[in-house]
Amino acid sequence: MIRELCTGAAWLALAAPAMAEQAPMCERELVVLGAGQDAGAPQIGNGDDGKPRLLPSSLALIDRASGKRYLFDATPAITEQLAALDAIEPPKAGLGIDGIFLTHAHIGHYLGLAWLGREAAGAKEVPVYTMPRMAEFLRSNGPWSQLVELGNIELRRVGDQAITSLDLGRLRVMPYIVPHRDEYSETAGFMFFAGRKSVHYIPDIDSWTHFTYGDHSALFEIIKSGRLLFIDATFWDDNELPGRDMSEIPHPRVKSTMDMLQHLPPEERAKVHFIHYNHTNPIRDPASAESREVAERGFGVAREGDRFCLD
Repeated sequence: MIRELCTGAAWLALAAPAMAEQAPMCERELVVLGAGQDAGAPQIGNGDDGKPRLLPSSLALIDRASGKRYLFDATPAITEQLAALDAIEPPKAGLGIDGIFLTHAHIGHYLGLAWLGREAAGAKEVPVYTMPRMAEFLRSNGPWSQLVELGNIELRRVGDQAITSLDLGRLRVMPYIVPHRDEYSETAGFMFFAGRKSVHYIPDIDSWTHFTYGDHSALFEIIKSGRLLFIDATFWDDNELPGRDMSEIPHPRVKSTMDMLQHLPPEERAKVHFIHYNHTNPIRDPASAESREVAERGFGVAREGDRFCLD
């Protein structure tokens, strides 16, 4: 599924452009705008569960040197998430969205585009980077087609493992196909390189064993190539949804992912941050025994508001 991510020409091209001189403070920063599954929490039908609130998964990348800000996924909570980003780094003008990178066409990852339309922001030509099927889906189906027709968004197709260079090479982004339910679009993970750190974002995937590099899981290659990884943590284990056959919901379980990676050195495990957890997942609560287990085993849980310096 993934051919040249780390050792071939694609990674070499991504890792070795000329870098601008670093400022003494954090020029490039990654912000976790949300860490929940698509529907967030409290989730519909469970409105008073008394547990920590969750916004759907989304990352923001701030490049202070160029004054630009990028989003990875546009969630139904985009209004609140953009306000949180504004509080950290106010926009230079307008919405201050210089690009949106979409993983796929499930509700928590692209519905936020609607708020760029005439009923809300009336945005002008916000660049939206998508894989080919996702671009065609947006172009051919309302209400998304109206966003294209009115020039609220500008679709920019990207290819599997094709590098997009932004801001004269200050930021390079490479999508890659991952196995997932693809009713309306393919599903992409993203690798992006900014400052001195490379980041992987894979909020949704069916299986690490079906995501391969040669004869083994590509997850091991991704950990080698990245400094930070934000990966699918939808469910804790197979006992999370009583009364439902969880084999029909093929996300990798957090416990299984940790077991798969436990043999890695501590510095490799520390790169991993679990994201996109369901409202039923006990790691939703930072004080839970399961959250403590993640920390004790050397991994991390992404939390809304987390900030990472990429210089």
